[in-house]
Amino acid sequence: MVAKSTPLCNFGWRAPEFDLPGVDGRQHTLASARGPRGLLVMFLCNHCPYVRAVLDRILRDTGELAGHGIGSIAIMANDPTDYPEDSWDNMVRIARERDFPFPYVLDGSQAVARAYGAVCTPDFFGFNDRLELQYRGRLDASGRTPAAPDARRDLFEAMVEIAATGKGPAEQSASIGCSIKWKDS
Repeated sequence: MVAKSTPLCNFGWRAPEFDLPGVDGRQHTLASARGPRGLLVMFLCNHCPYVRAVLDRILRDTGELAGHGIGSIAIMANDPTDYPEDSWDNMVRIARERDFPFPYVLDGSQAVARAYGAVCTPDFFGFNDRLELQYRGRLDASGRTPAAPDARRDLFEAMVEIAATGKGPAEQSASIGCSIKWKDS
C-alpha cells in the first residue's frame, strides 16, 4: 500500500462533468450532486485504512454540510481486481450499513478519477456554487488513525467558508491516503 499526498489546490479550476452509476440504482451527474452553495467530490474506497479511519467524520461532516447548501458525492475508482473489498457488492453493502448521506458511485473506467487528477483515497475536491475548485486538502489531522476528537475540522471549515463566500482558505494541508488502484493498461 503506497501512501500518497494530494497536490495543492488549483483555485478556479472547473469541475469536470460525470455521469456514474450509484449504489442506489440511479445515475448521478455533476448537476445532480451539487448543492445550491457548492459541491464536495470525494474519491473514497472500502478497503483503505485512511478512509476507514475517517469515515465516521466524513459521514458527520457531509451531513452537516448539506445544511449549508453543500452537496456531496463519493466516487470509487479503484480497480477491485486485487482489492475485492472495493467490489460493487461491497460498495452497496457499506453504503447501506453506514447509511451514507451522499451518493456513492462507481467510476469503473477510471476516466473521472483521471479527469479530476485524483491520486489517493481519500481525496477531497471542494467546489463553490460556480463549480470552481476552492479546496483540495485533508479532512483533518487524521492519517491511518483518527485524529483527536477535538481536532480542527479542516475540510468542514473550508466548505462552510466556501458556502458563505464562494472562496476557500488560502492555507490548505494536503490529504494523505492510499494510492488509487489503477487498472493495468
